[in-house]
Amino acid sequence: MEQLISNRAEIHPDAKIGKNVTIEAFAKIDKDVVIGDGTWIGSNAIIYPGARIGKDCKIFPGAVISAQPQDLKFKGEYTTVEIGDRTTVREYVTINRGTAARGVTSVGNDTLLMAYSHLGHDVSVGNHCVISNSVQLAGEVVLEDWVVIGGMSAVHQFCRVGAHAMVSGMSGVLSDVPPYSKVFGVPVAYMGINVVGLKRRGFSKQQIDNIHEIYRVIYQQGRNISQALEYIQTYLDPNPEMGNIISFIKSSKRGIVKSVFRQTASVES
Repeated sequence: MEQLISNRAEIHPDAKIGKNVTIEAFAKIDKDVVIGDGTWIGSNAIIYPGARIGKDCKIFPGAVISAQPQDLKFKGEYTTVEIGDRTTVREYVTINRGTAARGVTSVGNDTLLMAYSHLGHDVSVGNHCVISNSVQLAGEVVLEDWVVIGGMSAVHQFCRVGAHAMVSGMSGVLSDVPPYSKVFGVPVAYMGINVVGLKRRGFSKQQIDNIHEIYRVIYQQGRNISQALEYIQTYLDPNPEMGNIISFIKSSKRGIVKSVFRQTASVES
């Protein structure tokens, strides 16, 4: 495959374009941009300074990557957007670059950002995530690997969503969403674990049963978070999923989401 760059595209001479890259008409590639091998850039996409785009990505028409952050504290400091390999950015997605807070807005490998979604400054999105149409991620949000966010949902600034979690569409995330869970509502509440997603990713029945047992202790047996974690560590057999859940909860600064079963769970409890 040969490099195919339209003579009607606007490409700064200092941009670094890899091999076998396609850039369609009326796309704009600014200075201080790096585009990896095999990536396709659609018409009217705009890629501003500081963008680092990996290999075999697809950037659809109208996407705007690495524009200045929408943050009144931003003072023009040098920051970047970093996108991994094989990630797809659909129509009119906006990804703002970082600020002094973190310095970079990042998206991992094999992630899908659907049309009209927005990633604010200093957001961190992991690998294999799916961010559906019109999802809005505020500044410094963290999504771990394999997270799915349903369409038209919003995630509050500084919130974290744990690995393999599912946020249903039209939800509002105001607290941290723990790993493997499924949440819905405004604000979101714990609705159970993401069984369908876990099965698709090869989790065994035993692993899924272990996760169920952990969250029953946390959300359905009347304990506060401190008591639940103490019980889990004392009476349940250790496993990797347990370690991930406990580590996530203990490091939470905003508290974890409450439950549809019991509306009192928080890290401070």
